[in-house]
Amino acid sequence: MDDEKRRSGAGGAAEEEMSAGIRTAETMLRLAPVALCVAALVVMLKDSESSDFGSVSYSNLIAFRYLVHANGICAGYSLLSAAITAMSRSSSTFPRAWTFFCLDQVLTYMVLGAGAVSSEVIYIAYRGDSAITWSEACSSFGSFCHKATASVVITFVVVSLYVFLSLLSSYKLFSLYGPPPSSSVHSHKDTVQVAVFGA
Repeated sequence: MDDEKRRSGAGGAAEEEMSAGIRTAETMLRLAPVALCVAALVVMLKDSESSDFGSVSYSNLIAFRYLVHANGICAGYSLLSAAITAMSRSSSTFPRAWTFFCLDQVLTYMVLGAGAVSSEVIYIAYRGDSAITWSEACSSFGSFCHKATASVVITFVVVSLYVFLSLLSSYKLFSLYGPPPSSSVHSHKDTVQVAVFGA
């Protein structure tokens, strides 16, 4: 009896230690995008250049403004979710798992959209588009294009981290569902009563 108690106590301590390790790893994973989002945001905010052909700034392009806002929201959410994960001592509850799952999906697609739209603008800035008579601009504003490219590359690194976070939150949510109950099918023979009338 005492041996069983010792084994169950040791198993509980090991399980608690493992869940603390997983919580620490998730906290660090949620903190990682904060620095990257802030870096992408700052690089884009400082992206402006003047030349003989005029001046250009990130604020002149809607795609780059969207990138700045998306990175700002992502940094704030990452910091908040990391704090909640670090401070929580209990195992993941169903409402919190659902909240993280939904918000991780939203943030992933939001940052991915910002990166994709900004990539298209940068591509046109480097190559131009003869179909709409838009000439390339990076030969005149090289520094502007380089900083914008760096910001977009950092944003795609954030996207890759958020894809992993989305998979993690999906796993944590769906692992809370128990296996479906095994339904045993009982076959009952229907009894048919036939009335027999005597002659």
